[in-house]
Amino acid sequence: MLGFFLNALVLFFSFLLQTAIFPAVLPIHVYPNLLIIFTAALGFMKGENVGMVVGFFCGLLYDAFFGGVIGFHALLFLYVGFLNGKFYRVFYPEDLKLPLALITVSDLTYSLTCYVFLFLIWGKFDFPYYFLHVILPEMLVTLIATIIFYPLFLKMNEWLLHGKRKREH
Repeated sequence: MLGFFLNALVLFFSFLLQTAIFPAVLPIHVYPNLLIIFTAALGFMKGENVGMVVGFFCGLLYDAFFGGVIGFHALLFLYVGFLNGKFYRVFYPEDLKLPLALITVSDLTYSLTCYVFLFLIWGKFDFPYYFLHVILPEMLVTLIATIIFYPLFLKMNEWLLHGKRKREH
C-alpha cells in the first residue's frame, strides 16, 4: 500500500515538474518527458502489469490537463509501460545502458505517434521541422533527465522492495 501512495506521489510530482516547474524555470522551450521516464522505469523494474497501470494513469493525467481527446495519451503511455515491462526479465539495476536505450526509444516512439495522430492527420506535413525542433530536442533533454531521475526512481524501488522484504520476515 505504501508503494501505491509513493508511486502516486512521484507520478504527481513528475507531472508537476514536467508541465509547470520546468517551463517556468528552464530557459529552453523543450522539456524532458518525466512521465515517459517514470512509466518506462516502473515497467522494466516491476513488469508489464505495473507498467501498464502506471502508464495509463500518467497518460490519463496528461489527457485531463492537455489532451484534446481523453484517452489518447492514456493509451500511448499504457503501451509504453507494457512494452518496457517486456524487458523486466533482462533488467539489472546496476546497468544504465538498457534504461537509457529503452527510455530514448520510448520517447521517440511517443513523439512520432503524437506527430502522426495529432499533426499529420490534420494536414501538417512539415515533418523535418517538427523532428529537428520538437522531437530531437525533447529526446535529448529526456535522455539527460533520465541520467538524473532514473537513479532516484531506482532507489525508491529498492527502498520499497527492502521495506516489503523486511515486513515479510
